[in-house]
Amino acid sequence: RIELPEPSLEGNISLESALNTRRSIREFSNNPLSIEQLSQLLWSAQGITGPGGRRTAPSAGALYPVEILVSADNVSGLDAGIYRYFTADHSLILVAGGSFADEISQAGLGQSAIADAPVNIIITAVFERITGRYGNRGINYAYVEAGHVCQNILLQAVCLDLGAVPIGAFTDRDISRILRLDENETPIYIIPIGTQEDGSAES
Repeated sequence: RIELPEPSLEGNISLESALNTRRSIREFSNNPLSIEQLSQLLWSAQGITGPGGRRTAPSAGALYPVEILVSADNVSGLDAGIYRYFTADHSLILVAGGSFADEISQAGLGQSAIADAPVNIIITAVFERITGRYGNRGINYAYVEAGHVCQNILLQAVCLDLGAVPIGAFTDRDISRILRLDENETPIYIIPIGTQEDGSAES
């Protein structure tokens, strides 16, 4: 288990500025992310913000079906590998060592942003955590929650002067195999993140 640096609770730009600046960035420089930047991004996704385990993103019934994994290829202070984020103590645990960006890119229909990014954050969901209370409607709630989490990550990336893009086009079976997901866990988003290459495509 790898303890992450404590996240900062104060930023340098306003929410309004982050919203105005956010764009989908698909080309990245070769610069690494710092472990502090990765820590901040993960906290923005699912970090603890109050008593009872309340988090940065809302969840129907506070059931939290969403999980966060990281494919780290170029992070200062962190070996390359796939990691799972543990919200309770703001830590990572290694799932598999090595570089997986090219494999994930192939499973993502060959999208180069995945291969080029120093970090890919993957949002997944365990639907049974929420369908027990809400039935099949709980699946909708899990997808809505994943959207909340993704937007948090995208806005945090802006605040860290990083580029990011949300990707939903991939082969579920292949992503699940690469990430070593259990059969009850479903991948929803891949979010490549890195330092923006000058002149990179935006949308």
